[in-house]
Amino acid sequence: MATITLGGNTTHTLGELPKEGTTAPNFQLATKDLQHVSLEDFKGKRVVMNIFPSVDTGVCAASIRHFNKDASDLEDTIVLCISRDLPFAQARFCGAEGLENVVTLSDFKNGSFGKDYGLEIEDGAFAGLHSRVVIVLNEDHKIIYSEQVSEIGQEPNYELALNALN
Repeated sequence: MATITLGGNTTHTLGELPKEGTTAPNFQLATKDLQHVSLEDFKGKRVVMNIFPSVDTGVCAASIRHFNKDASDLEDTIVLCISRDLPFAQARFCGAEGLENVVTLSDFKNGSFGKDYGLEIEDGAFAGLHSRVVIVLNEDHKIIYSEQVSEIGQEPNYELALNALN
C-alpha cells in the first residue's frame, strides 16, 4: 500500500506499483468506441502510460495536453492516457481539445487495471479511482520508469518520464 495525499489529506492505494525492470502486467481496457485493447496490442512499441483520476479535473487535463504535445516527437512510442472515466467522456474531452497524439483508454468496467497495477485509491474522496501515475515501458514492455505522484493535485515530472526513453 502506498500513501499519497489529496489536498493535503492522507489517502492510500491498494498496493505498490510494479517494480522497474519487471515486465508490465497485461491489461484489458476500453477504447473510445468500446473496443477492448491489451498491452499486447502495442507490441514492439515503447509505451508511456499517463494514469490519472479523471479527465474532468484541471491537473489531469493538463497532463493529457502535455503528453499530447510531446508525443508527436517520440519515435516508436505511444502515449496511453488511462482513467476510470467512461470512454465517451474521454472522447469528448480529446475532441474538444483537438488532442490526436494520445490514446485514451478506460478502466470503467471493473477497475482491474488499477488493481493489477496497485494504484487504485482505496479511501478518501477519490476512493475507487486511479492515483496519478506515469509508467514508461521499453519495446519489450519492461518498466523503465515509474512515478506515483505523492499529491494527487500535482502534475507528474514530465521531463524525467520522457528522459527515460533516451
